[in-house]
Amino acid sequence: MSTIRVWIADDDRGVRVVLGAALRDAGLEVREFADAKGVLDALTDDAPDVLFSDVRMPGKSGLELLAQLATLQPSLPVIVMSAFTDVSTTSAAYRHGAFDYLPKPFDLDVALDMVMRAMAQHGAEPPRASSERLAAIDLIGNSMRMRELFRAMGRMASSDMTVLITGETGTGKELVARALHRESRRAREVFVALNTAAIPSDLLESELFGHEAGAFTGATRRHAGRFEQAHGGTLFLDEIGDMPLALQTRLLRVLAAGEFYRVGGRELIRSNVRVLAATHQDLDAKVERGEFRADLLHRLDVLRLHNPALRERREDIAPLATHFLKVAAEQAESEAKRFAPAAMAVLQAYDWPGNVRQLENVCRRLALIASGREIRVADLPPNLKTEPAETASGWTQALAAWVEQELAQDRDDLHARAQAELERVLFAAALARCDGHRQNAARVLGLGRNTLTRKLGSSRRRKPR
Repeated sequence: MSTIRVWIADDDRGVRVVLGAALRDAGLEVREFADAKGVLDALTDDAPDVLFSDVRMPGKSGLELLAQLATLQPSLPVIVMSAFTDVSTTSAAYRHGAFDYLPKPFDLDVALDMVMRAMAQHGAEPPRASSERLAAIDLIGNSMRMRELFRAMGRMASSDMTVLITGETGTGKELVARALHRESRRAREVFVALNTAAIPSDLLESELFGHEAGAFTGATRRHAGRFEQAHGGTLFLDEIGDMPLALQTRLLRVLAAGEFYRVGGRELIRSNVRVLAATHQDLDAKVERGEFRADLLHRLDVLRLHNPALRERREDIAPLATHFLKVAAEQAESEAKRFAPAAMAVLQAYDWPGNVRQLENVCRRLALIASGREIRVADLPPNLKTEPAETASGWTQALAAWVEQELAQDRDDLHARAQAELERVLFAAALARCDGHRQNAARVLGLGRNTLTRKLGSSRRRKPR
């Protein structure tokens, strides 16, 4: 078997050196380029088996390079790399024909695995969608959970398949649905949303399928339902788990046949709609209890996305809170505010049962009522300071007190010292629990093995202060 040839295009020399060294160690042949032009020039007399390309480079961008490769090398698997792991970037990469998307910073084992998967599928051209750039709704988050979500959304956006979006109340399931629509081929068409739990059961059928004049008392004229309104576009059915069983049967027929009758009507109406559904409930459990049709669940659950709870991605709390506070101040036309480090520590320690929606509401309130330009712990609602998870409250409160003390004494290098101590404790505990096995310790910490090894090495070289 011939050596696998991999090209790397990235203007960051550090990325090229580290990734190139790892691929060479695995026995691969590697060439490195600082921009897209270098890749295109080299293609005149050579070609790789797999290409890694950054999105943002001087000259042509990675997406522009992808567009040209669609003509020059249509079967070449391209793995797009970027530090910008938002829905817009990932969707654009897949629309332009990327084989896969690798968010920075990345684990070298993951990068190598992508090369192997690309080679296993070599010769099969990845599906390509329209290259037109579409606007997207911002979903804020750079945590591992959100990166996984963005990556999955990027793959699903161009499909017309039904998607079931799961997650707790307040996690932003409708934002995910709107982003899927705006990154799809239906983006120029209408997006229609209906919360099935907010409509009385006796009116829900009419809301979904419409009614004819005289169909029931008060129906004085024909009414187009949401399926008709969403024709050609996307219909988002929120809280689908609350739909009555009788309506579940009608919905199943529409999903299966793409046609329906208005309430009281005889005209068969055909519907070209992509359905996105969402729920905070366990639909499998509802099926077992006879409260939800199993065949409807199978129709809805073709593709599934899970929106993580805010407590499962605490590293996103700070950027979310900062964003919400800024937006609230702009809308209220009031002076900009910021969170004191100790106040932010309290926000990050709290479990947020209402998730992102609750955090947004708290930030809106603080933007209006907190005095001064800095929001301190005393400004926060009492429940945030008294109801964090018991397992976390002790150490986070101690951390907040330590931060306040260090700031009061004008100590420098605060973040680096706190992070170093936290990682030291985390790594020691995880390694002890896993009997010194680094792979297992990395897994329980949610890190790649290479990342853990690198951090352990740097912590040993760092002299204590």
